[in-house]
Amino acid sequence: MICKRRSGALALVCALACLAPSFAWSAEKYVPKHGPAVVLFDGHDLDGLDVFIKGQGLNNDPDHVFQVEHGVLHVSGKTMGYVITKQPYQNYYLRAEFKWGEKTYAPRQGQARDSGILYNVQGEQKVWPRSVEFQINEACTGDLWMTDGAAVTGKDGKRVTGPDGSSLKIDRFNKGPVQNVTGFRDPVNELEKPHGEWNVVELINENGHVRHYVNGKLANEGTDAFPSSGKILFQSEGAEVYFRNMKLYPLK
Repeated sequence: MICKRRSGALALVCALACLAPSFAWSAEKYVPKHGPAVVLFDGHDLDGLDVFIKGQGLNNDPDHVFQVEHGVLHVSGKTMGYVITKQPYQNYYLRAEFKWGEKTYAPRQGQARDSGILYNVQGEQKVWPRSVEFQINEACTGDLWMTDGAAVTGKDGKRVTGPDGSSLKIDRFNKGPVQNVTGFRDPVNELEKPHGEWNVVELINENGHVRHYVNGKLANEGTDAFPSSGKILFQSEGAEVYFRNMKLYPLK
């Protein structure tokens, strides 16, 4: 749109129209045809999810690591664990929002705030199960991590497989140098909003072709994901973080 000089209210409308693309923090225009939303978290309770806490097992959260507050999922980060869908999914568009809190905890106290969305989760419940990960980490959000035998072929054609009981990653596109300290921001290509603001993360998982978007920008992409389907979890990994608007749209 070309904005011409106007006066009064019309000028304001025109100016906002010109600025609109800069606020389009969504990859929805790239999403294949899909069905209506499956709400993973309704903002009221965790009835649609299971909770796993390291050392406590399934649905036993004595320290209240995961709490619902004012329609938002508050993750304290104090203990390693996750909330996980009760059923597996295949071929979908996933959209969620997150923002960082203030606290970090051992063994990651003072380090870059860390969380993530693990998808195509299969196998036993543990920290961490076989899965592909949409990394959420200061200066690294959008990285691909493969854990416990999971694998993805990156854009460069290299196949990356996470060893049994461990993980390997594919860095997000145009990633700058990283320092593992709280509050660090990528000096080259930071995709996150300033600390305390909400970020939009989006995943397209289509027949093993996975795409990670951060605030509307393509951050990473891979093919032939293994596994290509499974449950979805949101991590507690040593940092306080908040999630909201967690929705999945099955692809047609």
